[in-house]
Amino acid sequence: MDLIAILSGFGVGAIIGMTGVGGGSLMTPLLLTVFKLNPAVAIGTDLFFAAITKTSGSIAHYRQGNVDRRIVTLLLLGSIPASVATLALMHLTGITKGWASALTFSLGIALLLTAVTVAFKQFWHPLGLRLERWIPESRKPALTVLCGLILGVLVSLSSIGAGALGATLILLLYPRIESRRLVGTDIAHAVPLTLVAGIGHATLGHVEWPLLAALLIGSIPGIWIGAQLTRKMPERLVRSLLCVSLVTAGLKVIY
Repeated sequence: MDLIAILSGFGVGAIIGMTGVGGGSLMTPLLLTVFKLNPAVAIGTDLFFAAITKTSGSIAHYRQGNVDRRIVTLLLLGSIPASVATLALMHLTGITKGWASALTFSLGIALLLTAVTVAFKQFWHPLGLRLERWIPESRKPALTVLCGLILGVLVSLSSIGAGALGATLILLLYPRIESRRLVGTDIAHAVPLTLVAGIGHATLGHVEWPLLAALLIGSIPGIWIGAQLTRKMPERLVRSLLCVSLVTAGLKVIY
């Protein structure tokens, strides 16, 4: 099982390296189907996996000046309180059958939403430019906090959303942001959010620590090799395969 976990971590890491997305979106279904974890434990384990694997990327982007600290701060003002409130409610009520169903359903919806954001990646920037005519600058801070709140709840319930969905929401509100700053800002927001949500799930006993360690061992070389393969693999092919995987996993989780 350790070898399978290391290979699984390597595969997901390679996809992260090639596309920049797909870590949580593929890891959680993998934990459910291959390792037979219950939804809550799969989500908690994946949150720590995401926080650890994205930390080095976040530091690198920050050093290179690719992080818009204002946007990150506004997102965190919404996402951290939302995550804490969601997890506090879990603590107060206990993980009932209702929570288990909510976690599973949220996971399925998050997978399908991620598939849509990845599939129609080229449409979000033009849409953001159109929305710019209707959204005055004075309203953007409040809307950014609202987006953070939505992400905080979604990530806490499904472990998915801090990557592709977060980047899409940023792009819709700030369509003139440079690509490198979009990626850096998204990752910089994802790390503290997934870490806070992961700690919350850990206090509920929702982290499989030995399995997490094996997954991380595989993911580190996987991310590096995936980044090298980016130049050789057609992006459209990689993203198409990723979308098919996300839709399949999402429908399987829901039904």
